[in-house]
Amino acid sequence: MTSSTVLLTGLLTGLGLIVAIGAQNAFLLRQGLRRAPVLPLVLFCTLADAVLIGLAVVGVGAVVEAWPGFLSFARWGGGLFVIGYGLSAAWRALHPGEALDVATTSSRGGPVAASLATMAALTLLNPHVYLDVTMLGTIANGHGEAGRWWFYAGAVTGSALWFSVLGLGARRLAPFFSRARSWQLLDGVIAVVMGTIGVGLLVGA
Repeated sequence: MTSSTVLLTGLLTGLGLIVAIGAQNAFLLRQGLRRAPVLPLVLFCTLADAVLIGLAVVGVGAVVEAWPGFLSFARWGGGLFVIGYGLSAAWRALHPGEALDVATTSSRGGPVAASLATMAALTLLNPHVYLDVTMLGTIANGHGEAGRWWFYAGAVTGSALWFSVLGLGARRLAPFFSRARSWQLLDGVIAVVMGTIGVGLLVGA
């Protein structure tokens, strides 16, 4: 394969793994809809993917496989955290409040530090993240010494594109979410998604 072909392969493979309804994506989408600062979250998600995929490319996958207890710890910690976040979303769905006024709200969603801490937990306590990056690292190394870094560049580019579109593009949906019913629906969906993911992690699905 040529370098451009490997780059495209990495981009499409990366998108295939991250473009899915999950705890990380749901949180970023909601923050964007609330007109909270999302650029730090987009940068964090992209940087986290770049670091984790890079580590997988250079062989961290072997470490994860050699220490299966790590994934067990991440599964329990991540599962409980995600379930807790799902319960908070369910509470918001049943008790809509002033945060629903997105038409006049310029910056809501809590301090940036708190949002980053939540995003870090949703990202780093999710064992699926490590499984995904290990898979990407394995595929990347299949392209040889030089090709693996072209694949890596493509995967990271896909990550940056997706999180930018999801976080920064969410604000275009703000008029729709100026209605309380729309927010209740979103929080209800997030609660179901988070609960399903959390339970799945705890039972090892």
